[in-house]
Amino acid sequence: MSGSVPFYQKHHRHYDRGYRYQSGSRYTAGTSSSSSSTRGLDWSSPSGLDKSRLNPLPKRAKPSYLAVDKENHIIGYVVPLFRSSQDFATGYSDAEETRLRNTSSHMERRDLFTSGLEMERSEQVSRKEAMRESAERISLNKTIHEHEEHFKRMNEDSLMHAPEFVIKPRSHTVWEKQCVRLHCTVSGWPDPRVVWYKNNVAIDPLTNAGKYKIESKYSVHSLEINRCDFDDTAQYRVSAMNSKGELSAFASVVVKRFRGEVDECLPAPRHGPVSEYGINFQTHIVDKFGVSFGREGETMSLGCTVIINPPLHRYQPEVHWYRDDVLLSPSKWTHMHWSGDRATLTLTHLNKEDEGLYTLRVTTKSGYETYSAYVFVRDADAEVEGAPGAPLDVGCLDANKDYIIVTWKQPAVDGGNSILGYFVDRCEVGTNHWIQCNDTPVKFARFPVTGLVEGRSYIFRVRAVNKSGMSRPSRVSEPVAAMDPADRARMRGTSAPWTGQIIVTEEEPAEGIVPGRPRALQVTEATKNYVVLSWKPPGEKGLEGVMYYVEKCVSGTDTWQRVNTEIPVKSPRFALFDLAEGNSYCFRVRCCNSAGVGEPSDPTEATTVGDKLDTPAAPSKVVPTRNTATSVVVSWEASHDAQELVGYYIEASIVGSNIWEPCNNKPVNATRFICHGLMTGEKYVFRVRALNAAGLSHFSQESEAVEVKAAIASPAPPFGITVLECVRDSMVLAWKQPAFIGGADITGYFVDYRDVIDGVPGKWHEANIRAISDRAYRVTDLKENRKYQFQVRAANIAGVGIPSLPSDTFLCEEWTIAVPGPPHDLELREVRCDSMTLLWKPPVYQGRDPVNGFYIDIKEAEAPEEAWRGINTKATENTFFKVKNLKEGETYVFRVRAQNQAGVGKTSDISEAVQALTKPGTKEIVVDVDDDGNISLNFECGNLTPDSKFLWSKNYEDISDSSRLTVETKGNKSKVTFSSPGEEDIGIYSCLVSHTDGASSSYTISQEELKRLLEISHDHKFPTIPLKSDLAVEMLEKGRVRFWLQADQISANGKVDYVFNDNLVSQGEKYKMNFDKNTGVIEMIMESLTPADEGTFTFQMQDGKATNQSSLVLIGDVFKDLQKESEFQRKEWFRKQGPHFIEYLGYEVTPECCVMLKCKVGNIKKETSALWYKDGREIKADEHLGFTEGVLKLEIAQISKKDAGVYEVVLKDDRGKDTSALNLTDQGFKDLMNEVFDYIANSSTPLKITSTDEGIRLYTFVSYYNDLLPVTWHYKDSAIAFCDRLKSGVVGDQLWLQITEPTEKDMGKYAIEFSDGKGGLRRTVELSGQAYDDAFAEFKRLKAAAIAERNRARVAGGLPDVVTIQEGKALNLTCNISGDPVPEVTWLKNEKGLTSDEHCILKFESGKFASFTVTAVNTSDTGKYSILVKNKYGTESADFTVSVFIPEEAGGKKK
Repeated sequence: MSGSVPFYQKHHRHYDRGYRYQSGSRYTAGTSSSSSSTRGLDWSSPSGLDKSRLNPLPKRAKPSYLAVDKENHIIGYVVPLFRSSQDFATGYSDAEETRLRNTSSHMERRDLFTSGLEMERSEQVSRKEAMRESAERISLNKTIHEHEEHFKRMNEDSLMHAPEFVIKPRSHTVWEKQCVRLHCTVSGWPDPRVVWYKNNVAIDPLTNAGKYKIESKYSVHSLEINRCDFDDTAQYRVSAMNSKGELSAFASVVVKRFRGEVDECLPAPRHGPVSEYGINFQTHIVDKFGVSFGREGETMSLGCTVIINPPLHRYQPEVHWYRDDVLLSPSKWTHMHWSGDRATLTLTHLNKEDEGLYTLRVTTKSGYETYSAYVFVRDADAEVEGAPGAPLDVGCLDANKDYIIVTWKQPAVDGGNSILGYFVDRCEVGTNHWIQCNDTPVKFARFPVTGLVEGRSYIFRVRAVNKSGMSRPSRVSEPVAAMDPADRARMRGTSAPWTGQIIVTEEEPAEGIVPGRPRALQVTEATKNYVVLSWKPPGEKGLEGVMYYVEKCVSGTDTWQRVNTEIPVKSPRFALFDLAEGNSYCFRVRCCNSAGVGEPSDPTEATTVGDKLDTPAAPSKVVPTRNTATSVVVSWEASHDAQELVGYYIEASIVGSNIWEPCNNKPVNATRFICHGLMTGEKYVFRVRALNAAGLSHFSQESEAVEVKAAIASPAPPFGITVLECVRDSMVLAWKQPAFIGGADITGYFVDYRDVIDGVPGKWHEANIRAISDRAYRVTDLKENRKYQFQVRAANIAGVGIPSLPSDTFLCEEWTIAVPGPPHDLELREVRCDSMTLLWKPPVYQGRDPVNGFYIDIKEAEAPEEAWRGINTKATENTFFKVKNLKEGETYVFRVRAQNQAGVGKTSDISEAVQALTKPGTKEIVVDVDDDGNISLNFECGNLTPDSKFLWSKNYEDISDSSRLTVETKGNKSKVTFSSPGEEDIGIYSCLVSHTDGASSSYTISQEELKRLLEISHDHKFPTIPLKSDLAVEMLEKGRVRFWLQADQISANGKVDYVFNDNLVSQGEKYKMNFDKNTGVIEMIMESLTPADEGTFTFQMQDGKATNQSSLVLIGDVFKDLQKESEFQRKEWFRKQGPHFIEYLGYEVTPECCVMLKCKVGNIKKETSALWYKDGREIKADEHLGFTEGVLKLEIAQISKKDAGVYEVVLKDDRGKDTSALNLTDQGFKDLMNEVFDYIANSSTPLKITSTDEGIRLYTFVSYYNDLLPVTWHYKDSAIAFCDRLKSGVVGDQLWLQITEPTEKDMGKYAIEFSDGKGGLRRTVELSGQAYDDAFAEFKRLKAAAIAERNRARVAGGLPDVVTIQEGKALNLTCNISGDPVPEVTWLKNEKGLTSDEHCILKFESGKFASFTVTAVNTSDTGKYSILVKNKYGTESADFTVSVFIPEEAGGKKK
């Protein structure tokens, strides 16, 4: 076997060959004997169900009847085996204790929980054993009851099933005032909840006390209706619902009345037999759903409105939905709703199983009505590109304990690659864990799934696979339990429906009997993947639960090999896998039980492994037939000798596309199918293939191509027959065209008439033998004053349709009224959201005078008759009228009245109701003028049908003079071209497209429009080449002159002539011409201009028949200026060949108010030098310029008048030199300084106010101050005249204005103005109000502080810090004292007052000088002395220290 793994196995790690025999849980019953097998029950279970609890005799070991799983959780009860129940009982009887002790092994079995276990024992059992067993049963029942809910949670899938009606309610017919009782029996687990409904309305006994009585006992449910009356006639439904599903049953109750008691108010029956209620219901289904298309996974709702006459709110019909004639029931996939007048079916999650013909059937007592339409379901987008569609209709066959056969249908879409096979997945009910059942894909659409847990329920799904990948999974199957049919039937029996009760028979089990040979062994199904065997159990009775071993043998040998070596088979069926395809095998089966293995059965005949079912043959003779505008009927001949045929798939392809699309995704069983959803007008071919379980057949041969369009049928009847004129022996009739014309134009009408005498109509007579094309006809040979009825039939190529309903009865008498008759044949065209055009035909009966006008009336369709209103106040002479200013979305009707001199006549019949709405895709007529000047009107229609025609008219009348215009139609476009437009062509041109939903449009050619179109036509006949720009001149480098223009559109064949003063010029040394046809640029270049070149230059262009020219006149001053510019540019070019100035010398002022002279140079090299000069004197030299930016700079900081002068820069090297000068004298210097002043002014801060001891000061700061800066101070917008009290000045970068001793007169607006030679800059401040008060107060404070500081007492020098003096010497110290008033002087010694005496003399003279004199100092004079001066402005002190020493001490210290 190859080492590579298929891609569909790479992500599945659970595959091995043992998966078919795996089991979810195992449990057995055994004894406590040491010889019991390992499959016995563990009595030390943690569940607490030990031996002592179950047995009233603890010393005696007894068997258990509880079944546990691997985790020792109770999951069931083991039932003793009896002879009459050996086919479905599980477990062993406890009656034979000795036999149980000697048994070598016990088969595992599981059964349902039971309550109320009653076991009848044989009379041979002793009374003692009977008492013991009774005690055991009591204990066991109690234990089972305690663990019942736990068991249900742990293993509920084996018990739960949807409700089923064992006995359904029966319909009743009763007399009034009688009682009726409806009852039913329901099974299901969990116990279903039962609800009764009357006409789909839940019955509540509490709201109708005494009327209804509902009971539920022992799964029997009843509804009792007391004293029935006529209102109780209804359909009653009983609904049973649990967690596994819902099921309903229906019964009808008919309440009869005695004769003569029928209400007179009930209407008499109109048609059909009279119902038993005296009412005949008429049912109409409207607002129907159409053919629908959905995609897997989407939600779709189908609905119809049902109208029942007469309407009785107390009566509701029976509403049923069918799919492919199979009644649908509510489920999670289908939801049904009946609102009383609308039936809705909702498909909650579309799958391909939902595809089919859906039928709504509404049944009343008078009969039923049905409506059907097909629903198509397309595959959902594949998760992997190229993957096939999902399989469908997954179901289960032959479900038993050991395996379940899963079936499905192959998908119609294979993704472009053949399907390799299918994978089957299973999921245990109640979980979301899906397990893949086969490790390799199977091609056969049936597969037996093994490895299931007996009694548990499963759901299945299938996936298809091809080489591109895996499909989406199919819809899951219905749940199915892994158990034998007999067990399933017993569990769903009527006697004990899922109550857990165990049925016990009277027969005693047999002991130790080896079973006999199985019977009737046969191969029921064989494929290349598996073989299914079935047999009958041995005929002997009284055997224990029999299991089976299956053996196989290769045909022609005697070597038998046991297939199921691990676990015996429990059911008389088995599926074998892993057989070699093409080999022949024989099979046999042995029975076994605890007594041993029996003899083998007779072997089967040799069976060759392989698919016995062949794929069907391809269908043949595929014939498509036209049906509708979007559908085709496809029929074919069935596949020959097809076995187990499932159905057919149909595919369609547009001719030439080679792309095939499926028409159905669910196989159809018939040989005829309607393929919907096709494109109108396209041609399709079809092919069919059949399928069965073995696979899909080859495709049939392709059918003949058929065009998709509606099949032709005879038209519907006309309607609206009216009389337009009546004379003594004839009448003029008019009628309206049928709504359905049968897919072909109506070729004519046939009129019949009959006389009516005394209300009795006579026989019909033909009025015309040959068909008439108009919808008006004069019927002649009538008799005056006789009444007649008429009918009309329409005809087309398919034949004559059925006649219309007979008209009203008309009296044939001559009209003599003076006013005209009614207009007729009203038609609405060009319907838009705000307008539409009404057309009509004039009345046949003119009246006394000819018709001279018409009036049009309008009203909303739903408005009353009083809402009619006129549109035009003045009669129109036309038979058409465009109604404007309509409300979008509103529906309108119209009528027309004709007038003559006698007055206004009768109104016409009301027009059809039309909604003011612009339909999607609506086009308008477009006027066009081609290159040859031909004027045409063009109309395009996007929804053409094969029979559609473009009908052009002028003023809504057929165009009679075809010589003036030509009509041309191609595809969905039509064009009217005027031959020679003139005054005769003025009018309204309209186009109507037949066989559409009213596609039409109009275009009005008025006098002004005709003039505009003729001008455009002339321009197209005699075209000019458009120009983007006229001829212009520009200067190039080296002084060359370029003449150029640009044409907007010109082809490669365009030509240009260059003309100067009416003479052609050509390419040469003087003139260089160029014509770029891609851009349309035409140019002529001259190297230089000379006086001879003064004149007119012209470019003449020609492109086919289109021409144009442009001229440029260069004479006088214009030419001279251009010539000078050319010469200058030529010189400039030569100058730039050496070092030169790109930007000449200029200046700029930096934010620091420095002046920077700079220039930009180019074409320099290392040897280039730059010299700076001022007034002819060199001031700077830059040698060997090495800069890259090419900028030379000279900075002048703090510029002043001395910096005025002429600055010059000279560049030079070996290639030449260039000079640039800058004049900064006079005006040049003024301009420079003004720019400096501008920088200074803009840097100034806002004007602020401060106070000094002298007054108030206004000031501002600038970033830099220049002495030349002109500044002016203003007070109240006038320049200030400075004086001693008003002064200005500059301190550093501060400019100030000082107001000395301010007064209130100084209040006002102050400003400082900086002059920069332009507008200048002014800063202002308001010195008034609070600002002035605050400044003035601060001034006063500062002034007072200044005075105090100036006049306060002071000690002004003269005193040392320390005085060292010899004892006996005199000390004299003097200091200056100032202050006003004269201060008081006080002396202190060691901070104590000192007075003047003979030893210490203190003096203060002239108020200025203070002296301190000690005549002869001694040591007592040592200390700290202070002088303190004080007046009213302040106090000040000065300190000094006096140190007196003795000379001897000083000398000793030196030594």
